[in-house]
Amino acid sequence: MTVKLAIVYYSSYGTNHQMASIAADAAREAGAEVRLLKAAETAPDAAVNSQDAWKAQAEKTADIPEATAADMEWANAYLISAPTRFGVMASQMRAFIDTLGGAWSSGKLANKPVSAMTSAQNAHGGQETTLQSIYVTAMHWGGFIVAPGYTDEVLFKTGGNPYGYSHTAGEEFSDDARSAIAHQARRLVDVAGKLA
Repeated sequence: MTVKLAIVYYSSYGTNHQMASIAADAAREAGAEVRLLKAAETAPDAAVNSQDAWKAQAEKTADIPEATAADMEWANAYLISAPTRFGVMASQMRAFIDTLGGAWSSGKLANKPVSAMTSAQNAHGGQETTLQSIYVTAMHWGGFIVAPGYTDEVLFKTGGNPYGYSHTAGEEFSDDARSAIAHQARRLVDVAGKLA
């Protein structure tokens, strides 16, 4: 059975969009069918338009479809990427997840592997707790957590976060960062393929 991977991200300024895109390329190279999807923007237009970088990111990704419950039902694996907001996932991602009650209650999100990535303004800005907040949600779904752990040496070169790739916003994506993201995506595809 083909791995059908939904990569769902939220990104105000582009960091998580870039991470999701790197992961999507790696997952496709690993043989997965991938849907790259974004969580809908819930901030008022006035807020988005008041910051040039936020507005530019919204315009740049206008063609990327917004994630739906149907996408989540279609997929047999999930990679979720959302920035940190006060130590948990951004409210836009939480708002999307909160639309999944019907799919969850009918068991359509269960028994699927889930992995997560995040970013924050600084290295200690709540990245690990944000990843854990995503995984707590996956546990409620009955999902299988597929964290990268320490399964590749590159993880030690990018901060050593075993829960999922985390990026400091504003920093360039080094070759090691790209490799860590790709490794996490390939690991998820591999596990999903075994489960399928």
